Amino acid sequence: MIRVLGSLLRSEGRVARRAGLLLAIAFCAALPAGAKNQGGQAAGSPVAGQVSGQAIYTLTQQFLTVAPKRFNGSPGHLAAEQFIKDQFKPEAAKGNFETDAFTASTPAGPQSMRNYIVRYPGKKDGAIVLLTHYETNYPLKDINFVGANDGACTSALLIEIGKYFRAHPPQGYSVWLVFDDGEEAVKEWSDTDSLYGTKHLAAKWQRDGTIEKVKAVLLADMIGDKDLNILEETQSTPWLTDLLRQAAVNTHHTANVFKTEGAEEDDHLPFLKRGVPTIDIIDVDYGPKTQALPDGYHHTAQDTINNISAKSLQVSADLFMEMIRLINQK
Repeated sequence: MIRVLGSLLRSEGRVARRAGLLLAIAFCAALPAGAKNQGGQAAGSPVAGQVSGQAIYTLTQQFLTVAPKRFNGSPGHLAAEQFIKDQFKPEAAKGNFETDAFTASTPAGPQSMRNYIVRYPGKKDGAIVLLTHYETNYPLKDINFVGANDGACTSALLIEIGKYFRAHPPQGYSVWLVFDDGEEAVKEWSDTDSLYGTKHLAAKWQRDGTIEKVKAVLLADMIGDKDLNILEETQSTPWLTDLLRQAAVNTHHTANVFKTEGAEEDDHLPFLKRGVPTIDIIDVDYGPKTQALPDGYHHTAQDTINNISAKSLQVSADLFMEMIRLINQK
């Protein structure tokens, strides 16, 4: 799914940032109900529970039942694509569902891949893009790897967010959902063997000018871990990192973010390289690390529905919805 560029670090600057964060939390807690903050907004966030963590968990179960192994070229991969398309028939009927098909040159030869883009038109000029990959790891095709946390629950997260915006059309920027293919390496992770879908899409959007409409890209990856700790990803756009920190304060989820920091190779990079504000919202510390499982549950047969939780998915949904709200306020 991702490759760690460096060890998770704790810098001296984190002490100051945490002190500031604690002061912000204390300030919000001290405000009476209905009080306004300095920005004139009501204290706390109105987004909590707009998208249900339990609904995301249930949909993840359904996705895994239909397409447990989704490596490229497999029947499960086709089933996963059909599952995603079936969720967005109302959007397709309005012309707001796009299949972005392309052929990728991989170490296993040419492979057909497909990104899916779902658009919810807003009232402001520009779009906020929510992004996740949906396939499973190709080199792990011969083990029972289903990627409950790594691709399945994040796909379910975006689907449930889509259901919300179907019923409540965006009042600010448009919201676009992108389910990208080929994030995983086909043989071994490298600059050329990874991120096929987002490399293709970012280049395409740059060529046709679409990229100029994108105000921010929010990447969801591995956000269902029962012990959720979203990494402070150091390559992400700083103002979006600051906004995620604020979103955690507003939604009362500060215990689940930024205990660790580090740089990741992930689907945000093709957009970052083209100057698009982007953030990787990811928990890389998934499951206990043992001699048998040095990287925890990541890319193992233990990445199952039993090792993610509706509670963590609720935290993630709240954070994504609050990020959308905060970006609209900028």
